[in-house]
Amino acid sequence: MSLVSQIILNADNELRYPTTGELQALQDYLKTGEERIKIILILRDQEKEIVQKASKSIFQIHPEYIAPGGNAEGARKRSLCLRDYGWYLRLITYGVLAGDKEAIEKIGVVGVREMYNSLGVPILGMIDAIECLKKATKEVLSDEEIKVIVPYFDFIIRGMS
Repeated sequence: MSLVSQIILNADNELRYPTTGELQALQDYLKTGEERIKIILILRDQEKEIVQKASKSIFQIHPEYIAPGGNAEGARKRSLCLRDYGWYLRLITYGVLAGDKEAIEKIGVVGVREMYNSLGVPILGMIDAIECLKKATKEVLSDEEIKVIVPYFDFIIRGMS
């Protein structure tokens, strides 16, 4: 849920106008709108490069994943892994857009451990993969932009831990 929706729902549930603090939070959110959109555009436009760098890194850390019998053995399994990396990057953009981690939680973190466990995907490997994705993403952003996205990556990592 976006910050705007959250403020409206909270105020309506309590039959009141938004508080000064809520309005200030909304004002801060709106001031950063252009920056958030810029970050989303960078991630969208450079998704392929980010995912390629991240996948190269994870397979250097865990070469057993692409070895015979590994979770990313062969072109088909590897492409599924890369699809997941793109999906997580997209989740990050949803959080950045909303200015909130709830979208990430609802769409991508709830039940993720159970899903990967049922598929036989090592959770520690997925955590390493998200770390690699975070590192590759940071390479295309400025220091200020990095400060915006890192909490979302860390939220996903904590959710998997």
